[in-house]
Amino acid sequence: MASAPSIEKVLEEATCSICLEYLTKPVTTDCGHNFCRDCIIQYSEHRELQSGTKIPCPQCRAPFQEWKLQPNRQLGNIVKNIKLLGLKSGNVQKENLCERHKEKLLLFCEEDREAICVVCRQSQTHHTHAVISIQEAAQDYKVKLQEALGPLRLELEEALELTSEEEEKTTEWQEKVENRRQLIMCEFKKLHQFLSEEEQLLLQRLAEEEMETLQRLQDNITKLSEQSAALQQLITEVEEKCQQPAAELLKDVKSTLIRSENVTLQDPEAVFPALKNVYKICLDMKEMLERFTVDVTLDPDTAHPSLILSEDQKTVTYEDKQQDLPDNIKRFDTYPIVLGFNKLTGGRHYWEVEVGDKTNWTLGVCTESVTRKGKIYLSPENGFWTVCLRYKEYKALTSHLTPLSMSVRPSRVGIFLDYEAGEVSFYNVTDKSHLFTFTDTFSGTLHPYFYTGYKEGFRNTSPLIICPVPAQAGGNLCS
Repeated sequence: MASAPSIEKVLEEATCSICLEYLTKPVTTDCGHNFCRDCIIQYSEHRELQSGTKIPCPQCRAPFQEWKLQPNRQLGNIVKNIKLLGLKSGNVQKENLCERHKEKLLLFCEEDREAICVVCRQSQTHHTHAVISIQEAAQDYKVKLQEALGPLRLELEEALELTSEEEEKTTEWQEKVENRRQLIMCEFKKLHQFLSEEEQLLLQRLAEEEMETLQRLQDNITKLSEQSAALQQLITEVEEKCQQPAAELLKDVKSTLIRSENVTLQDPEAVFPALKNVYKICLDMKEMLERFTVDVTLDPDTAHPSLILSEDQKTVTYEDKQQDLPDNIKRFDTYPIVLGFNKLTGGRHYWEVEVGDKTNWTLGVCTESVTRKGKIYLSPENGFWTVCLRYKEYKALTSHLTPLSMSVRPSRVGIFLDYEAGEVSFYNVTDKSHLFTFTDTFSGTLHPYFYTGYKEGFRNTSPLIICPVPAQAGGNLCS
């Protein structure tokens, strides 16, 4: 036995969408829709179009020519058989009747934008208003609704694209945070014995900033998702309304159009993920490193004859002429080098050197047994762990030289030696950033190393100055 939905489908096919009654002398348009012959002719005349001119189909708006209407005798026979079975066309769809007069809603008042019956048409309310057939009105509004779908879909597409961009920002932000977290953890691992509390503080600040920024990005994604869902719901509503019978389609159609026309996509809050300078690794470490500051002084017995040491042995300046000094085994005789008097045989030690506007210098540590006569090659293999400025380039003097990139030119350089860990780290005190770390195994005695470079005309004339020890320093004081 045929199901109710299938019967309704057959009855719907046998019904004229203009008069909503069973088809009488059905004819078919070029686009394949069927109407009563009289209904479609009256519809064509109502459009006030001349014979032979293409007319929009009442159902799909596709143009057709009246003289090309084809009789559909097979469908006519089907309709006759349906009538013999006693099925009423009312089974096709619920008739829409005027609530006041219980008459069919066959007309549409353009001024009040509502469906009315023939009795309403003659009433005081509507008799002066412009009125068209309900099918024509439905088709007109169907076109408007379909036109509204385009902008809505574009808004949805933009919302989805913005959501994707925000999700990419979230991923990039998390990668930045993870990279910075690894840097922080690496530096703190090196100094974990005395920096554990400060490490946790910085990580907590980073986590708070991460969560704050991620929350803002997630809020953007949530808002965009909500807008996308609302747009999708409105699109679905409009699409469903386009498929409704005329009277149902026109019900609240004004409200639907107004909501469609007033849709405005709200752009997400601008979020520019960028880590604050508080996470430059030395920003909060300088005070900690100062706990291990040692009172470095220069050893005059190691100074090249062209070097002038201050009375307090904290400043060294290069002069073009050499002094008459005894050539002892400790003195450097080829390059303007001087060592610190301090003997570093263990523990942690930190000192800072003012390089000012010098254009040529080298700083670091070396073993006590390094070569001091003739040519010297600076490398860890030869007992030197140093960084330098040469020809406007900063380098770590590793076996194959390592270029150092920095955004701010250092006027002061910090050197930190962790003897047991086998590390010598260099810091740009000017912007509180990490420059480079040597990792090796130390044995024997190490000394601070200073190279002033030569004068370059009127350039590189400034001295190297060992910075004073802060009052709060409490590190290893060396003999």
